[in-house]
Amino acid sequence: MRMQERIAAKLRAAFAPERLEVIDDSAKHAGHGGARPGGETHYTVGLVSAVFAGKSRVQRHRLVYDALKAEIADGVHALAIDARAPGEA
Repeated sequence: MRMQERIAAKLRAAFAPERLEVIDDSAKHAGHGGARPGGETHYTVGLVSAVFAGKSRVQRHRLVYDALKAEIADGVHALAIDARAPGEA
């Protein structure tokens, strides 16, 4: 399974999101720190989930990082995270 699919599956299981987007940005970072041949190192993640209601931005990011521990250990170098509760702009 590709890393992008692994990330999406883990986030669906952990947060049952109303909206989920996982974008592989690795090509934009070729030659930069943490980049590997073949990519699968840099991602943008956007998700809307009721799990995030009442939580700070830092708490939300920690939840996402906790859900993706194995993927980070397997070479994900960077995550840009937009985690929101339903109804947030």
